[in-house]
Amino acid sequence: MMSLAALRQDFPLLTRPHHERPVYFDNACVTLKPEPVIQAILEYYRDYPACGERSVHRLSNKVTLAVERARERLAALVGATAAHQVVFTKNATEAINHVAWGLPMERGDVVLTSDKEHNSNLVPWLRRAEFEGTRHAFFATTEDGAYDAEGFKEAVSAHKGRLRLVAVHQTSNLDGQSLPVAEITEVAHDAGARVLIDGAQSVPHLPVDVERFGVDYLAWSVHKMMGPSGVGCLYGTDEALRVLRPRFLGGNTVAETRLDGFTLLDPPHTFEAGLQDYAGMIGAGAAADYLMRLGPAEVHEHVTKLNRHLTDGLEARDLAVVHGPQDPALRGSIVPFTVPGLDSHDVALYLDEKANVCIRSGAHCVHSWLNARGAGGWARASLYAYNTTEECDLFLDALATLKTHLEAA
Repeated sequence: MMSLAALRQDFPLLTRPHHERPVYFDNACVTLKPEPVIQAILEYYRDYPACGERSVHRLSNKVTLAVERARERLAALVGATAAHQVVFTKNATEAINHVAWGLPMERGDVVLTSDKEHNSNLVPWLRRAEFEGTRHAFFATTEDGAYDAEGFKEAVSAHKGRLRLVAVHQTSNLDGQSLPVAEITEVAHDAGARVLIDGAQSVPHLPVDVERFGVDYLAWSVHKMMGPSGVGCLYGTDEALRVLRPRFLGGNTVAETRLDGFTLLDPPHTFEAGLQDYAGMIGAGAAADYLMRLGPAEVHEHVTKLNRHLTDGLEARDLAVVHGPQDPALRGSIVPFTVPGLDSHDVALYLDEKANVCIRSGAHCVHSWLNARGAGGWARASLYAYNTTEECDLFLDALATLKTHLEAA
């Protein structure tokens, strides 16, 4: 990975004067954008703002080539064997919904998730069960959110014969713990089920290899990997994409239409209805290039060191209760915590208003897991490649000031 000082120069927000520069610890929600990504988007709007895949003039052809190159880079990022295995979506949520509503299932067929999924990998399955009579089942994590291999295998065995899909996160946005995706995939495939992985938190932070994992589907969002908002991806094997029924149809999804029928295009285009966010797609390709230059493994190593620094500081100064596994290496980029006696939103507002520190607070779209434990909301600091130990110390000092105010009250 390039030097941290040089890396930070690529992010406009981080080059502001010190008193205007935030400590940005909300990266599990949205990361900052580097100049190469910003410039790629601006170049589209400035130099060739045409529609792709439709017209034959040179500007349109340039758009088409740029979009397909971006698709190639995103495929390379996750180890796909071919670019056409990557479908552009708005985000990971839409990618998951392509599978949730497109995978043929019959009444009584089962989709298995963990009990700690983001709402985007829970609500679609509950809704389809409500509408079509499929069934949603889950396997439990431990009290601190860790993976229970035997519990997973028992759940698979309990539904063998009707289990059609195992849909799980690779890395949790709540506490940063990761699941053994290859192991889960092997067990699911042995039971005749397909596998969908929510990679929203893993693709930006870990080396992801869909071929090595053996998964059928992988969903992820580009805005968490230094790319633009409003763009995500769905990877699928050739066979897994062919069986999906497209949710949206219209322009750019068909090869031919008649008044009595139509012929769909092959994937990925059959899933990309209407005029697309070409600037976002091109920016996504630039983000993939940037991330591959940094190296996901190096990003993971960096944020894990920062996590340890933060965790040690929180514990040594008795500033907060850290949730999830106590070993920071098991939480990757995420530090979930509570300040006793304070609502998580109050903590986040204090840090923002008094110290210009940006964190997330609340249920983190994992209401079901927190509610089952009566946990309420957590504050969450989440780290990325451009964060520093100095920023960690500013965060810790701000919490120490908050603690002083609480003790004096």
